[in-house]
Amino acid sequence: MSTWGHTRHGAQGPDRPTGTYGPRASGGGIGRRALLLGAAAGAAVTACGGPAGLPRGQVAVHGDSAVWLKPMAAAGRRMKQVAGVELVPEAIPSLESFEQVVTSSLRTDQAPDLLKYWSGYRLRDLARTGGIVDLTAHWDSAVARGWVDPSLRGAFTHRRRVYGLPMNLAYWVLYYNTEVFRDLGLAAPTTWDGFLAACARLGRAGVTPLHVTTDQRWPAFIWFMEVLSRQDPRYYEDVLNGRARYTDPRAERALRTIASFFERGWCSPLDTSHNDAAADVVRGRLGMMPGGTFFGPVFAAAGGRPGRGIGAFVLPMADPGARRCVIFESAALVRTVSGPDRTEARRATAYWLHPEVMRAFAHTLKDGCPNPRVAPADPLIADIGRTVRHGRLRKLNRFWEQGPPELVEAVVDDLAGFLLDPSSYRTVLRTVQERADEAWRVWREDERA
Repeated sequence: MSTWGHTRHGAQGPDRPTGTYGPRASGGGIGRRALLLGAAAGAAVTACGGPAGLPRGQVAVHGDSAVWLKPMAAAGRRMKQVAGVELVPEAIPSLESFEQVVTSSLRTDQAPDLLKYWSGYRLRDLARTGGIVDLTAHWDSAVARGWVDPSLRGAFTHRRRVYGLPMNLAYWVLYYNTEVFRDLGLAAPTTWDGFLAACARLGRAGVTPLHVTTDQRWPAFIWFMEVLSRQDPRYYEDVLNGRARYTDPRAERALRTIASFFERGWCSPLDTSHNDAAADVVRGRLGMMPGGTFFGPVFAAAGGRPGRGIGAFVLPMADPGARRCVIFESAALVRTVSGPDRTEARRATAYWLHPEVMRAFAHTLKDGCPNPRVAPADPLIADIGRTVRHGRLRKLNRFWEQGPPELVEAVVDDLAGFLLDPSSYRTVLRTVQERADEAWRVWREDERA
């Protein structure tokens, strides 16, 4: 048996098509989690064997998502043609197993060479172990060649150095049925008032306006992220980075806004999955569904065609005076210090953002691309990309990647509690701030260590 072997069934269900998000084991930062998980995960690595290295010219990329196996293999074949190195993707069977194996193996000589990981604080958490490679030189080279969007840099840095290269570039949008909107005399809203008016019109027509869900737990943050960033994008970044407090009236305003959606009867049942919600949009039963631009295959499986019958728009700003923004997410390609195929891994990271490699990957994944020279294959995603570029929308990293991981985990559960009882918003925010005080204290102590 090999912990590093291929798997047909990864942690990804149909509700998590890209694997860049999802629940992970709660706990402290990686240093503290290692104390809790090291024994169990270390035993697994010892019992099952670590990566023994691949034949010359190949390098393994380990991740948590079986859905990414085909896109990574496509990128690997193209990389072999342009750089002489082939990527060999492997998926660890479950998200929890993936994290346990990664955090324990980085302290040994059993680490895989390349990882598909998260950006933001989750990447910083990994960088603090000293087990992954500084990729700043590769980043700078890619910027000089026009191979990467420079505005993404902050999501992949720790102490001003780059520790991951972007893999996909997904924007968060609201999906809708264009025929339903047309029949009701609606267009994709361009103002916050227009968005509220569309919700009201859908409701009067007997169509549930909004998908709001706690199914699979992690989606509980979606509407807090979307509403708060549109009401005050600067505060969104400040509070998620520990520079502001959750007890601020601006956080309360965001939760009151969401509570008003429930009061007006605009929300779907909280156990509605993304698969079911996509099917309801296709059938005209649900008005708008928030999700990343990677959700195209979910709609296709439900009989819809993004760009033909299914449209998407970026949620408008509630504060018309604020700079327009959009939520993005991007997985990180990470190189470890102790992997067995270091020469191939070094060459792979040097060529990862090459336009031909990126095109093979992005077009197979059916998502956006961090290389501006690679146009998405999906016309709907291409249209969203043009909206972001031409409107000069400010890119804000997704809630899941913002803040100490253990804090994000806890706040997701708190937000789920709020969705179950919207009148509890003040109590929820006080609880969240208590958690934040402790989490940021520990995080900053670790930074100084």
